[in-house]
Amino acid sequence: MAYVDWSMRGPEIANCNCDFSCPCQFNALPTYGDCRAMTAMRIDKGHFGDVDLSGVSWCGMFAWPKAIHEGNGEALVVISDRATTEQRNALLTILSGQETEPGATIFSVFAPTFAKMHDPIYAPIEFELDLDKRKGRVSIAGLMNTRIEPIRNPVSGQEHRVRIVLPNGFEFREAEIAAGETGATGAIKLSFKNSHAHLATLNLSTRGAA
Repeated sequence: MAYVDWSMRGPEIANCNCDFSCPCQFNALPTYGDCRAMTAMRIDKGHFGDVDLSGVSWCGMFAWPKAIHEGNGEALVVISDRATTEQRNALLTILSGQETEPGATIFSVFAPTFAKMHDPIYAPIEFELDLDKRKGRVSIAGLMNTRIEPIRNPVSGQEHRVRIVLPNGFEFREAEIAAGETGATGAIKLSFKNSHAHLATLNLSTRGAA
């Protein structure tokens, strides 16, 4: 089957309600039995067919009542209000797992687990990340705020550094692990702090992660 050629590369911030390292990364069940998370990306370079996606940001908020693979999840996508109609349509296609080889990206893998997709929102997205320092933030006024900082030793308070390497990952191949705090008040409510966060430079395409 022929797919529209697309790609996007840029920094990612993800924060969920699980303990550091997130059991999902090891094919284990979520820490507290359910999964609630946010993911955001700034596309530094990308395209969908002839549509240039460079400079556009997006953010997703997600909730599953049990483990992700058990389904019945819901998703809310926010796309930068700076995006054109063509860019919005292209991103919604990609993020819903379409025009992608089956199982090749996180979007394709997660799409069948959602029972409800809320209407997309187009709003300003503030995205900042220093990958090496493990510090960043994502802010959508009136809807969501995420703050990221290094994990700290509970005794000494010193910064702790750890990475996850997934040679066959469908989201990233290598990520810095950090501590995150997220609050969201929209259709999908999120509230957790000092929980798992991962930071990576995504390089995704029709054929998967590179």
